[in-house]
Amino acid sequence: MLLQYSIEQGWEVYNIYSDDDYAGADRKRPGFNRLLEDAKARHFDIVLCKSQSRFTRELELVEKYLHGLFPLWGIRFVSVVDSADTSNKGNKKSRQINGLVNEWYLEDMSESIKSVLTNRRQNGFHIGSFALYGYQKDPECKGHLIIDEEAAKTVREVFTLYAQGYGKTAIARMLNDRGIPNPTEYKRLNGMRYCQPLNKNSTLWKYSAVSSMLKNEIYIGNMVQGKYGSVSYKTKQNRPRPKNEWYIVEGTHEPVIDKELWDRVQRINAQRSKPFSSGEPGIFAGKSRCLYCGGAMRSSKSGGRRYLQCANRRISTNSCPGAFISVQKLENIVLEELNRLTSKYLDADLLEAGVVFCQNPDTQHARLLSDISLYKKKQNQFSKGIRQLYEDRIRGLLPENDFEDILKEFTARKQRLEQTISDTEKKLQQTTRTFLSNDSRKEIIRQYTNPTRLNRETVESFIDYICVGRRISGTGRVPVEIHWSF
Repeated sequence: MLLQYSIEQGWEVYNIYSDDDYAGADRKRPGFNRLLEDAKARHFDIVLCKSQSRFTRELELVEKYLHGLFPLWGIRFVSVVDSADTSNKGNKKSRQINGLVNEWYLEDMSESIKSVLTNRRQNGFHIGSFALYGYQKDPECKGHLIIDEEAAKTVREVFTLYAQGYGKTAIARMLNDRGIPNPTEYKRLNGMRYCQPLNKNSTLWKYSAVSSMLKNEIYIGNMVQGKYGSVSYKTKQNRPRPKNEWYIVEGTHEPVIDKELWDRVQRINAQRSKPFSSGEPGIFAGKSRCLYCGGAMRSSKSGGRRYLQCANRRISTNSCPGAFISVQKLENIVLEELNRLTSKYLDADLLEAGVVFCQNPDTQHARLLSDISLYKKKQNQFSKGIRQLYEDRIRGLLPENDFEDILKEFTARKQRLEQTISDTEKKLQQTTRTFLSNDSRKEIIRQYTNPTRLNRETVESFIDYICVGRRISGTGRVPVEIHWSF
């Protein structure tokens, strides 16, 4: 269609940009991004699409490129089916309305798919792309798991060795020495679907793989899903969900591990999961990673001092150079950077004035504020869209039937959005408190401005993860990358 249209218009085709099997909401589409690079370099004059939605379904990108950057780059956008054409100024409002409708389509489709998947999770059906190591997808019954006996033998061996007193790193080393492929490599070798790890040593068993296996209830016949949830329908990024939001259904498939062995392993795990005499986890537990292989760093104690080291350096010879740092040194590095950021961005005067804080500032409060901001932006878009509808109707650019249908849809969505904003603001009020007393204000200022020590709560609130390397010879400096969660 597009080639025929180009011939009819007398246009010379520079290139064809196509993204098969990619969603229209995916901003990382390779063809889409090559098109943008070539447009910026002025390699062509016109972008031709079947419809505006084939370029993007996001209103934000419509405004950014069609009405912003493309005119600056001297690029004209044309779509055949819905007659969008940036050379026609009177066509702009129609393009914006198309952008809104396309974005609604994305959001509605996302909610519809999510509700279906949630229902299947609640009913104990497996909906993942990959079966857990030790299982296969049942070809006779969609959503059901059956035992993969070859892999299940290794799973039973891991549980048995741990119950006999072997450590997780020791078990990983034993499996590697015998040449037993780790779960990812096993699936690759047997032609199964698998997710390719981004870090090195992907064929080796690691402490984290053994540890995760020993805690997974799927091995006793319970379906556990929903550990991670998407941040937004606009991104594929996922975030961990609290355990009370997981979907756990008992007895959905045949267990690999019997209940007696499982209970014994869990008792041993509970005894070994307290690395410090206080019984509390370290402040960087689950947050520190090796800069070289991406593996989790484990805590150890020597001479009264605590250290973090890469767990993979012991699983096999030449597996990883191994990151290493003392907990105190890492704490000092994080504190220094945190103090620099707080002195730059945190306004102590607002705290003194009695600003509102949340019971849990790193999750619920921030999420509600973000939701309200997003809802109000959409509300403004609806209000603007309604005004433009009336203008188009008066100018005769929009037929009466189309005007009535779109106006009714705009108005209904705007009213629903207003109710959602009201409900969210009520939730926000319920989850916040105002520190009115001088003592409370001083405590908040002390905690968040120039702290002298870190605690687990602060690390959980502000840090996504930290990458640590080995000490650079002759300098005493240890490479550290802090990935903040804000």
